[in-house]
Amino acid sequence: MQRLTEIRDQWNVKIFDQTPERFNELALEAFWYQYHQNPVYHAFVDALRIDPTKVNTPEKIPFLPISFFKTAQVVSTRALNKKKTADRPGDAALAAKPLHFESSGTSGSIPSVHQVADASLYESSFTKGFSRQFGAPANWCIVALLPSYLERDNSSLVHMTHSLIGQSGHPLSGFYLSELKKLRDTLEQLEQQQQPTLLLGVSFALLALAREFPLPLSHTTLIETGGMKGRGPELTREELHQTLQQAFGVGAICSEYGMTELLSQGWSLANGLFSAPPWMQVAVREEHDPLSIHKEGAGALNIIDLANIDSCCFIATEDSGLVHPDGTFEVIGRIDHAELRGCSLMAL
Repeated sequence: MQRLTEIRDQWNVKIFDQTPERFNELALEAFWYQYHQNPVYHAFVDALRIDPTKVNTPEKIPFLPISFFKTAQVVSTRALNKKKTADRPGDAALAAKPLHFESSGTSGSIPSVHQVADASLYESSFTKGFSRQFGAPANWCIVALLPSYLERDNSSLVHMTHSLIGQSGHPLSGFYLSELKKLRDTLEQLEQQQQPTLLLGVSFALLALAREFPLPLSHTTLIETGGMKGRGPELTREELHQTLQQAFGVGAICSEYGMTELLSQGWSLANGLFSAPPWMQVAVREEHDPLSIHKEGAGALNIIDLANIDSCCFIATEDSGLVHPDGTFEVIGRIDHAELRGCSLMAL
């Protein structure tokens, strides 16, 4: 096994320059690194009475319940030391301070907190993942309708979208808070120019746009991020997509699956069937036996996100879903005891 410093020092290149066959090897490296570097994950593995030296296949890696991000600082010792160094006044050794993200949720709920020590790793992950599905951001005008996220600080979705808008470089790319008429006018202008456009929006805001300003969109791709979160009647994904398709005359609605605790996203080009990038894998666990994990089938979703090297790569989410033999997956809804979250998709 490599030394821990060597694992982390080479990580930003290795996870994006790999073959599918190397994923298992990298997952085991990540487990070894995080067991020794992340005190919360170390304690969790020990509490399960798992001998880390016997974790020799990815199937044996334990997944940390996502709720730990609400109550503990899930971060490696090295990343924590980097943050302390970056917080010192006048320190010029680091190009950028670490990022701090918080989840949305219902009123009064405890938010998840994700300390992101390496902003460049996050940028690489979401840019490469987006580009695999949609091509380079520079090929698009990117407009975003994310009112509930823009109204609060430390949203990972806003950070990602802001970066993609910047990479787009189009003069009409940008955010819209609740300016539906202005957005309608912008979309009409882009349609007249036959400009390939990507409209990314939270579900309740896209529904409001569809209700107040329906218009035919021939050169615009719609991406919904979920997030009804009590904003009107709950809809199934099928009902949501049908409403948007009818209002805008588009053949398919795309979707994004991401969360505060992850640094990678799944993207669906149609029908709610998500694809993960090569550095991310999704499995299922039995809800009543969380250590029983399967590569395919129905159950609660477990995610390996190799970009999460500075916190935890192995997350047991509170979403239920279905993983297909080819690795694509569907998100069915929330497991029974889970809180509502801003990026969660509507239950079917």
